[in-house]
Amino acid sequence: MKIRSTTIICVRHNGQVALAGDGQVTVDDTVMKSGAKKVRRMYNDQIITGFAGAAADALTLFERFEGKIEKYSGNLARAAVELAKDWRTDKFLQKLQALLVVADKDKTFLLSGSGDVFEPDDGLVGIGSGGSYALAAARALISEAPKMNAEKIATKALNIAAEICVYTNKNIQVEVIGK
Repeated sequence: MKIRSTTIICVRHNGQVALAGDGQVTVDDTVMKSGAKKVRRMYNDQIITGFAGAAADALTLFERFEGKIEKYSGNLARAAVELAKDWRTDKFLQKLQALLVVADKDKTFLLSGSGDVFEPDDGLVGIGSGGSYALAAARALISEAPKMNAEKIATKALNIAAEICVYTNKNIQVEVIGK
């Protein structure tokens, strides 16, 4: 049984950061849920996070990340690196199948179980089944409509991905930091 469960896009543009996710969870060729919440706020609403992958695994990682962000007083970079180290070395965490995107007003990171902590050059990250479609759409939207805000770009990019990827729907949740 293969679980495909999301499209997440993070857009940093014109002083705003938006993280958006669709609501679809698919098992094999069946939509099991259309309104899943895969994006959340943390640390007094100063940090936004989103996940792609197995839901139970991602929720475990959210809890661990929240503990790290509290421990390091909101220092996103430090918390991201410390979670990635734990994820790579802990025997239990190594088995978790998910990706996390975390962002605050200054930085965006993509975290993986192999210990990767990526900070995108252009402030854009797409993950999940339709992540590459949403990422391409966001890049095109920024170049063609540079005055659009990050929230509109993220929403439009996810809608475009939903028209292409059968594992993505238009039940979109967006969290925004900034203007």
